[in-house]
This record gives sequence, C-alpha cells and structure tokens, in this order.
Amino acid sequence: MQVLAVTPEIFPLIKTGGLADVTGALPIALAKQGISTRSLVPGYPAVMRAVKKSAPLHSYPTLHSGEATVFEATAAGLDLLVLDAPHLFDRVGGPYGDTTGVDWPDNWRRFAALSYVGADIAAGAISGYRPDVVHTHDWQAALTLAYMRYGEAHDTPSVITVHNLAFQGRFGAGIFGELGLPATAMSLDGVEYYGGVGYLKAGLQSAWAITTVSPTYAAEIRTPEFGMGLDGLISMRAADLKGIVNGIDVDIWDPSKDDHLKVGYSAKTLKSRAANRTAVEERFGLVHDDSPLFCVISRLTWQKGLDVLVGVLDELVGLGVRLAVLGSGDAALEGALLAAAARHSGRVGTVIGYDEGLSHLMQAGCDAILIPSRFEPCGLTQLYGLRYGCVPIVARTGGLADTVIDANEAALAAGVATGFQFDAESGAALVHAVKRAIEVYADKPAWAIMQKQGMKADVSWDRSAAKYADLYRSLVARKT
Repeated sequence: MQVLAVTPEIFPLIKTGGLADVTGALPIALAKQGISTRSLVPGYPAVMRAVKKSAPLHSYPTLHSGEATVFEATAAGLDLLVLDAPHLFDRVGGPYGDTTGVDWPDNWRRFAALSYVGADIAAGAISGYRPDVVHTHDWQAALTLAYMRYGEAHDTPSVITVHNLAFQGRFGAGIFGELGLPATAMSLDGVEYYGGVGYLKAGLQSAWAITTVSPTYAAEIRTPEFGMGLDGLISMRAADLKGIVNGIDVDIWDPSKDDHLKVGYSAKTLKSRAANRTAVEERFGLVHDDSPLFCVISRLTWQKGLDVLVGVLDELVGLGVRLAVLGSGDAALEGALLAAAARHSGRVGTVIGYDEGLSHLMQAGCDAILIPSRFEPCGLTQLYGLRYGCVPIVARTGGLADTVIDANEAALAAGVATGFQFDAESGAALVHAVKRAIEVYADKPAWAIMQKQGMKADVSWDRSAAKYADLYRSLVARKT
C-alpha cells in the first residue's frame, strides 16, 4: 500500500513540537505493516541543507507567484517529496514565523501551496505514482483534502490527524479568491468558517476519516469545553473519528544506550540512574540530597498549565521536593520560574530554552516529571518518562489519562501503577498528587516497582502503526 503523508514538519529535519516526532516515526513503523509512505514537506532551509537535491519530479512555472519544483530525497530512513519553493519557504526564522516568533503574514499562501501540491500528487502529478491513501497532519496540510475533494483526486481515501485542535489556520474571506478552489467551496459545507476561511475546518469537513492522538482527546473535542468552536462539526462526523495514541521512537529514547546520559541503565540496573541524577543537580544548581527530584520539560504556556504549577510552587518546595525546569514560552511564566529559582536557591533550578540532550538527561536523572496540562491531545513527555523510569505526575486529560495508570490503592497493591493523575486546572489537586508521590517515594521498593512497570509499558509505535494500517485498509476497502 502506498501512502502520501503531507506535513509541515518532520523529525529529524525540522521540528517545533510533537507533530514532527509523529511524522518522522510513523512512516518507519508503518513499513513493518507492509505500508510504504512518502512524506511531502516544505523545502525550508533546514530541509534543503539536510537532503541532496535531485532532478525535479514535477515543476510549477508559477505557484502562488513563484517557481516551484518537487524532488525526491531520503533522510533518516524516510522517503521524502520536497516542495522547493524559495519564495515561500527559504526564510530566516522558524517554519511558521520570523526570528522573533511573529507568524509570517503569508502563512495562508505558504500552506495553501503545500496543500495544492499534495492534492496534485494525489491526482497523479508524479509519473508512475498515485497513492492509495493521503494522510495529512494539522491545519498546515489540511487544505490538501479540500483540493482533493473539489478536484481530480476526490475518490482517493484520505485521513486527517489533529495533533492539537487549538491551532486551526483561520484567515479572512479575502484570501479565498487566490486559493484556486471553485466558488462552491466557500460554503458551510466547504472551507467557510465563521465568515472566513478555515484550513483545519476544511480538512475535517473533507477527510474520509479523522484521527486524533488519543481516545480521550477524541471524546473531549466533541464537547464545547475542548472543541474550540469545532465540536459541532466533529460530533457530526463522530462515526469517522478515531483516537490513536502516539508512540515514541524507542531507538532514540532508550536509556540503555542514550549518548545524552552520563550512565546508561535498564529496569534491572535502576541504581545506575544515580549518576544522571547528580548531573541534573549540577546542571540546575540543586542541592545534593535524597529528597525527591521532580522535573518539568515543557513549553511554558497556559495550555500546559504552568501557571497552575507556579501558583503552588512554594507549597511544593515546602513539602520537601526539588524541581528542575526546562522550557520556554510566555515571558511572564519564564520570569515567575526564574524568580522561583532565585527564591529557592538549591531547591528550584530553571533553564529557559530548549535542549534536546538535557531533556534526555532529566528524564534519566529525575524521580518524577510533572505535567499539569489543561488539555493534552496525547503528550510525549510522559511516554519518555515511562520509558526512562521517571514517574509521570499528570493532569487527568487527553492522552495523559490514557497512558498513565494512577497509583491508587488497588493499582499499587496489584503492582500495575505507573504514575499519578490529578484533576486538571487545580492547584490543590496537583499538590495532593505530589503528596501521594512523596509517600510512595519514601517506600523505595514500591517506587522501584512503579518505575519498572512504567519501563515495561509498550510506548513504541508498533501498536499504533497497526491501528493506522487497519484504518487505511478499511478506507481502501470502502472505495472498492
């Protein structure tokens, strides 16, 4: 089976978050299911530097006011189709904004172009290649499905995966005339969304199937609280909606052979984590003692619930925990966490920014990871925590609820607990969960059992890839 994936980012070439991890790992996992994936990605500078440019497979004399070509490449075991359109993607900054983080004003044009090309390829623009299924990711690729629906590839099965419904790609109605869609598409049943154009909405309306990255999040986005204005449409398409939990690349995230660690270890050699713990203490300027060492590895945003954590941080320190924080985001939250580090010298350490290697070391050296998200479609850091014996303490929402088994009395007695859950948006509930964790931490054998249980969990892509493969096959069967 041939699948065309259309995505705005892909690990290890270009990454801003978990979306790239998924689009980088899923094709490799699908290969074990007998499915071949080619991923269409924009030719950002980082992508162009990482691949060898070949002869064009398809050319566009003008694609949104500039020349463009599509060429094939391989990188990190991935088969790529790269959209080389310098006028759209050859820019200094990130994939979506400039060096200051401000969105590019023509993002509507950039990702309409990516989507147009995706639909073109679906319709056979590349000689000898026509995919059996097209799988798009998030709003930046969602318009692919509208172009397919109103074009020659309308009979090609399609899937859209929503990684985070909060990001929707909403633009004014004035752009519609430049999208190249028929006038009938500017309707409630098409791309129109609250008087403008909605890219994600268009994809949700047009896809044969909709997936999101956990069963709980699939249920949550059908409610006004989590539906972000799209709950009505998603509820209407509930029969075509499926939640599939993400996996992680267990070769990259392997504590027994992770080059970012001071000492590798396994579930049988947990005592070797001590060297990594010492390295974390030194990096964050924390005192060296036997008190619980917790970490936060996150974007510092409202969605991630970091304001809830900040509100009870002094109380947590008073309970005897130490905290290492790595992340960046809202300036106010960055300032509050830096102030907490100054106020609790030796007990709280804060590093502003993102450091892939340090994030690995923290998972390997800290006792637990705090994830107080208000909503979390899937979450990956808790999966890394499970894999590394860093016990997750998570808000009961989305994929966090689906992947962490709460250490209630029954689960502890049965030896199946892998972490602690608490009600989202509640500082008091977070404090209570931390108190529960401290109690179990004091019982070293019980804590070790929980760590080992988490490390045994199947957090690979194998099970999830099998579910995607089943979905693809069901769609192809529907077509025939």
